[in-house]
Amino acid sequence: MSRLNEKSIQECADLLAKDEVSSVDITKTCLDRIDKTNKTLNSFITVDKEGALRQAKESDNRRKNGKTLGILDGIPVSVKDVILTKDLRTTAASKMLSNFIPPYDATVTQKLKDSGAVILGKNNCDAWAHGASTEHSDFGPAKNPYDTGRVPGGSSGGSAIAVASHQTIYSVGSDTGGSIRQPAGFCGIVGLKPTYGRVSRYGLIAMASSLDVIGPITKTVEDAALVLEVIAGLDEKDSTTLDKPMPSYRKTLSEIEWVKKLKIGLPKEYFIEGTQKEVREKIESAIKALENLGAEILEVSLPHTKYTVPTYYIVQPAEVSSNLSRYDGIKYGYSSKNAQNLLETYFKSRAEGFGDEAKRRIMLGTYTLSAGYYKAYYLKAMQVRALIKNDFDKVFKKVDCLITPTSPTVAFGLGEKEKDPLEMYLADVFTAGANLAGIPGISIPCGFSSEGLPIGMQILSSQFNEQKILNLANAYEKATKNAAWRQIKTKI
Repeated sequence: MSRLNEKSIQECADLLAKDEVSSVDITKTCLDRIDKTNKTLNSFITVDKEGALRQAKESDNRRKNGKTLGILDGIPVSVKDVILTKDLRTTAASKMLSNFIPPYDATVTQKLKDSGAVILGKNNCDAWAHGASTEHSDFGPAKNPYDTGRVPGGSSGGSAIAVASHQTIYSVGSDTGGSIRQPAGFCGIVGLKPTYGRVSRYGLIAMASSLDVIGPITKTVEDAALVLEVIAGLDEKDSTTLDKPMPSYRKTLSEIEWVKKLKIGLPKEYFIEGTQKEVREKIESAIKALENLGAEILEVSLPHTKYTVPTYYIVQPAEVSSNLSRYDGIKYGYSSKNAQNLLETYFKSRAEGFGDEAKRRIMLGTYTLSAGYYKAYYLKAMQVRALIKNDFDKVFKKVDCLITPTSPTVAFGLGEKEKDPLEMYLADVFTAGANLAGIPGISIPCGFSSEGLPIGMQILSSQFNEQKILNLANAYEKATKNAAWRQIKTKI
């Protein structure tokens, strides 16, 4: 029998319901695992042992009194360190906010608390979520639990590590250009990016406001559905959330037979040269498995895909530049001790508080928004963004879902792409399009390379069609017995 921290949400919930274990039992196994592994993996920036055990005891008391708050009650979760947690340090993995204690919760955090979740602590990430490797954290790089010489992906790398290495039962991250899906793929777990507007961004430290989405990082597809049910929905504090009907994702997860009704598209622009041979082979095997279940497989085209990365890296830095302008060393956050006057306070606080990647994106974004270049760059990028979205809209009139690799490669080595930022940016080549178009996407494990590194498969569908991608992912998981938490055999 696996240890408690190695179980899924549903398994933990079943054990709690039968009174076979307590929330304190599960929480202690997670905290013990963090103690043993975090020095090596660097997946947590802040661990709240006292608070987690207190929340676990409160959950056990509720259960004894017949007042359980739901299926997540008493089950440990970790939270990416760009999502506000009241009275618990939230740093955005940046020196600028190294001692920031939020006075309020993000809506997602509040929903987790209202459901009785036990918050273990805050996960490491690229500072301000700027990155695809979790190497740009001011608290040091995080490391892939399958090979500590490799990156876990990013920017939600710490969350992905925490789930894959069984430090937590599940986690919540954010996705701006693939920051949930790509690390999920690199770490062999499930990562769901909901439709833009499905989950509130209130209390998320903004990176690029028109692209950011909060979503679950879990061991199984069913767990992702469970968490999405809790965190999704209209929020009066976030005007970008929409009042759309929200199904019970878990209850409506379809059986394998459902696949026979599906048309699945393979966008030819996503099966390109430069994709590692083993990645291509595993994706092709997964497609064959779905075809054997009765799905109709069609080749489709998204002709503006080649503009995805350049468009993303104009829109995103422009919004980064705007969002990071509030950190001035005056109101809160890091303030330089070397400043002699107000002007120096602004300049030195930002120079000392921001890392190289943040500075790079601020400069690029400020340049593209400047009076002489706005029309040539930012406005043009927004027009191309509309064309990219239109490509997806047209394709989803022909097919139900799209399948692609999550990433063209398995996890790359620490420091391998640090000397060439453009090479790092290309890690988003298969994932950024979904953010530009505002559509949902999920990464699920579909096998391992010859080196024992996980390979992820991405499933996309039209806006607010999370149910379709969850159904298809669940069918594949069941048919191939590829449930992530059964496959996790990390070296740490």
